[in-house]
Amino acid sequence: MTSVFVLLIGVLCCSTSVLFIKASGLHPAVLASYRLLGAALLLSPVYLVQLKKHRAAYSTRHLKMTLLPAFTLALHFISWAQGAQLTRAANASLIGNMNAVVMPFFLFFLMRERVSPREIMGTIIAFAGVLWLASSDIGMSGKGLWGDIVCFGSMLLFCFYLVQGRLNRDIPNIWLYLVPLYAFAGLICLVVAAFVADPFASHPPRALGCVFGLAILPTIIGHSILNLSMQRLNGQVVSVCNLFQFLFAGALAFVLFHEVPHIAFYGAGVLVVTGAVLVIYSAKKALPKRAEEAVLPTALPESAA
Repeated sequence: MTSVFVLLIGVLCCSTSVLFIKASGLHPAVLASYRLLGAALLLSPVYLVQLKKHRAAYSTRHLKMTLLPAFTLALHFISWAQGAQLTRAANASLIGNMNAVVMPFFLFFLMRERVSPREIMGTIIAFAGVLWLASSDIGMSGKGLWGDIVCFGSMLLFCFYLVQGRLNRDIPNIWLYLVPLYAFAGLICLVVAAFVADPFASHPPRALGCVFGLAILPTIIGHSILNLSMQRLNGQVVSVCNLFQFLFAGALAFVLFHEVPHIAFYGAGVLVVTGAVLVIYSAKKALPKRAEEAVLPTALPESAA
């Protein structure tokens, strides 16, 4: 019970990502670079400890293996920040955390893992919810619709990033993977920011506070708790609990920003959660067959925030 409570705290921390993004007022590329580089800097002591512990098994080849995932993660964080600034917090969080729904298809196309009929049905149900949510924004705001679309694309990038992490499962320790990955991704975002904004301009204390909050709450605390939960709890429990992010984000946005979700959000949320739960528990039943085909992935952050 304590482990589940800690997991929910981690989910709550991850749900704050969209709120910090909205409150910062920074360009998405600048915000993503600050967030990732800040997280890498704060986690560098952990990296150095693990590097000393696994020095014999860790090589420059492992370091190079983080480059492609870093590029994907950089694109994800930039697009996620862009989408979150355009649409409602609840919408962004709901769409951005659909990775459990589409992940089986990424694993099928990239790793040839089987997709069950229930997983296909669950995905169809969840997509119906997203289409319902997006259609409600057509008449309300073109900006909101574009934000929904960008968040959906960002979620697909995050799924691709997770699959890349699975392919890199021979890295000795997760922090030897994540910390360099955050650093490389942050540098990529910084290069992008140099072309589209001024990453070295001075910013108000509120914006810098939001960057610090992004690095601490959703990136370090939230993702770390999700990783720890993946080791101590059933993976399906973690995935289902992670779906509550959109409820937490919606409630916090209502209190802080007075954002009231569109009425279609509630029906769409039911469809997305129903579809995701169906996919998650179908994957649980199919796990013995998949275990024969591929080694299970290294624990990675399960949140697209």
